[in-house]
Amino acid sequence: MRGLINKFNRQNKKGAPLHRRASRKKGKKIRRSEDALAASVGEELKAKWDISQFKVPPAEGKTRFHDFDLSNPLLHAISDLGFEYCTPIQAKILPSSLSGKDASGRAQTGTGKTAAFLITVITRMLNNPIQDKRKPGTPRILVLAPTRELVLQISEEARHLTKYTDLQTISVFGGMDYKKQRKQLSGEPVDIVVATPGRLLDFQRRRDITLKKIEVLIIDEADRMLDMGFIPDVRNIIYSTPAKDKRQTLLFSATLTGEITRLASQWTRDSVTVEIEPEQIAVETVDQVVYIVTSIDKFALLFNIIHRQNLKQALVFCNRRDEVRSLAKMLTRHGINCSTLSGDIPQKKRIRRLEAFKTGKIRVLVATDVAGRGIHIEGMDHVINFMLPHDPENYVHRIGRTGRAGATGTSVSFADEKDAFYIPAIEAFIEQKLSCIEPEEEWLTMPKPTPAWKKRRSRRRRTPVSTARGKSRTS
Repeated sequence: MRGLINKFNRQNKKGAPLHRRASRKKGKKIRRSEDALAASVGEELKAKWDISQFKVPPAEGKTRFHDFDLSNPLLHAISDLGFEYCTPIQAKILPSSLSGKDASGRAQTGTGKTAAFLITVITRMLNNPIQDKRKPGTPRILVLAPTRELVLQISEEARHLTKYTDLQTISVFGGMDYKKQRKQLSGEPVDIVVATPGRLLDFQRRRDITLKKIEVLIIDEADRMLDMGFIPDVRNIIYSTPAKDKRQTLLFSATLTGEITRLASQWTRDSVTVEIEPEQIAVETVDQVVYIVTSIDKFALLFNIIHRQNLKQALVFCNRRDEVRSLAKMLTRHGINCSTLSGDIPQKKRIRRLEAFKTGKIRVLVATDVAGRGIHIEGMDHVINFMLPHDPENYVHRIGRTGRAGATGTSVSFADEKDAFYIPAIEAFIEQKLSCIEPEEEWLTMPKPTPAWKKRRSRRRRTPVSTARGKSRTS
């Protein structure tokens, strides 16, 4: 980027200077940031890109993004993300959603549904730009999600897909950054708002946001909204948007129960229903193995899998917070760079830890189901169930952190004397027998704590009181 900026400067020598020394006169400060210059270079790069640079050959049984009438800025972003062919849900839902029809989708996380609805709304806004001046806090698109983690994940993907456009995305969620979010809403006009229901209602009551101009409403993970008791809040929000015949509505859920189907019929109009079976995620894209191991040997096996296979990144699941803390302490003691993610950790710390894990600063992340469900990391190929979940659906959600959007991944589970009883229920849920094997003896060798940990422990030992008193007497 620095080279491009220097080139840009050379080409514009005759024009107005791009950098000026700040004026010494009081009250006059002229400053042009490098960010603004980088944006100018970005515009130059954007103008040079065309569809010929995004080559994806036609393939039998596969749908390309080229096959839809998508704009160049959007295809450019899709190309940067490395997407070539649509996932099953994208191929099924995009023809209907791009034409403006309502849709209900049964799909787990990791199927590509987020990109499907974002491509739909981005295309709509680029094809129908608003020329008139818009008020701040008046979004065109509203995405409702049950958790902060999911809100941040959707927002991040939206920013990736809109980076060659002028579209603005704002994340609205509880637990932190109230003033910052309010300032963003009252600043420049916003196009996409991704929100949890409670915080969105807070801003509505304060009149920081109005939903009267919503063109597309997206409800993600409707089943979790129902389980978490958010449906009354969701109803209030929906009633604040235009009537269903004046907006497009897309609803996604991991399960389409009778209650979810009734809600979908109330909130959508002549919707197209698309279903992606949950077992497809578990069976087709993730290599699953279960090690039959005693509870005493679990840690040794985990350490050796991480160490001997030289895993650069691994997500490890436990069932309870105390198990998460205990396991993370053991890993740290044996020289594995790790951190934890559970419901009792403050939101700011959770975000920092997730970011550190994504960027490779943390090698192993030990998490509970609640905290881990919203984790979305490209290229993560190992998920380890240190404790098997008691709910078979949670097993699918866990291994769905890898093998996402058609990529392959590996799921390793440990089944001890107690956990082995949960295997039949999981097999029934995914409709496939799991490969259960015993690890080799050498993989059960307990490692020694690292010298650094021993030194750290010795430094923390306090001097005995009697010794300290003795020294004071002789001094």
